[in-house]
Amino acid sequence: MNKLLKSGILSLSCGLLGLNSYAQKPITSTFDRPMHRTPKPAADNTRIQVAILLDTSNSMDGLIEQAKSRLWNIINTLSTLRYGGRTPMIEIALYEYGNSSLSATNGYIRRVVPLSTDLDLISEHLFGLRTNGGEEFCGAVIQKASQELEWTNRPNDIKLIYIAGNEPFDQGRVAYTNALSSSVGKGISTTTIYCGDYQEGINGKWKMGAAKGNGKYFNINSDRKIQFIETPYDDQIDVYNTRLNDTYIGYGAAGSSKKELQRRQDTNAGTMSKANAVERSVSKSKAAYTNSSWDLVDHEKANPGAIEKVDKSTLPAAYKNKSTAEIKVAVKKKQEERESYQKKIGELAKQRQEYIDKKIKETSGSEADDLGTAINNSILELAKVKGYSVSK
Repeated sequence: MNKLLKSGILSLSCGLLGLNSYAQKPITSTFDRPMHRTPKPAADNTRIQVAILLDTSNSMDGLIEQAKSRLWNIINTLSTLRYGGRTPMIEIALYEYGNSSLSATNGYIRRVVPLSTDLDLISEHLFGLRTNGGEEFCGAVIQKASQELEWTNRPNDIKLIYIAGNEPFDQGRVAYTNALSSSVGKGISTTTIYCGDYQEGINGKWKMGAAKGNGKYFNINSDRKIQFIETPYDDQIDVYNTRLNDTYIGYGAAGSSKKELQRRQDTNAGTMSKANAVERSVSKSKAAYTNSSWDLVDHEKANPGAIEKVDKSTLPAAYKNKSTAEIKVAVKKKQEERESYQKKIGELAKQRQEYIDKKIKETSGSEADDLGTAINNSILELAKVKGYSVSK
């Protein structure tokens, strides 16, 4: 891997979950296989679709905590990708499996959130996951994710499944080989993440699953605490995030509750660490964070003239008695303020990442050996094959 790519990967990650070091056991990638025809410019924005399948059995508390700590890091990595100079739409889905609180007839599997651009909703449900005993059927949950979710059929889109757990990969009635054959046929790449010893994961068919799924195999210590790096830029980003929140104007039946959800996810991110809260703030400065379904500013931007059709009775008190013309002026002002705050956060985020990269090099002297690097590596590798570029 050349130095430029290593630097790019480092700048995209500060770690997701803790990955044990097994440099002597090279991980075989199958991303270099031709997956589709040569990419051509899309008529509209491409999509990056990611389904995260988490084992929520009793022993996986650490895994869930790590996932909470790294959701926004994943979003920020995905947000750097461009296709034909345009920003792709990002959709995330979440499944849990192996939890005895779930229906046995459904294989102890639950689709928590379908593919969605509502990142606050994803965060809310991720923080709501609870572990409990059960049986873990990897083939079945992969099959459900492959069949139930609305995957695109466009060749230039990126479609990924990440499955994490600690039981044998071949448990259950659904053969993982069949499930993965079906998903690969849809252009979906499946990366497997074994929570435990590297060789145990191989013995448990997790590496074979990755090979069959046209993905990569990793092992992690799911009980390892994430090491966050705080920077001199964090407080400034937090200030601009508070101002950014004030630019949102809820509308419609869900406007008020969605604005509260936004605030609650800021709080949830902060419960993991200050650095994680900053990662979320950075995500909110990017195009992937859009809320046109409940925020009047995003709604008007996506649908010019939408203000004229909005039910004023659903607006915040400060706007209920304003004329349509007055609301248009107010929304335009909020849009300008938002773009200004997002730009400032983006500038600070770049300085912050440079600071983090420097600290990582000072402590390790090389590319960080953790799941954040691994997942970012796999994303970048597949993105390169499909003609995507990385924007800093």
